[in-house]
Amino acid sequence: MGQTILKIDGMTCNHCKMRAEKALQGVSGVESVKVDLASKEAVITGSAEREKLIKAVVDAGYTVA
Repeated sequence: MGQTILKIDGMTCNHCKMRAEKALQGVSGVESVKVDLASKEAVITGSAEREKLIKAVVDAGYTVA
């Protein structure tokens, strides 16, 4: 089980944070997700591929830096 850190741009409020978390939790292989609004970082634990995590964030309306 690995850990992936993504920098997410476009989040401006707690609702955005929760939306990004929900999108990432929906990716197969994700064990846990913690999104920090202040640092605009998501820490994902599990075996999900980075490309699938990025796609989930983009599909939710945000960009990955």
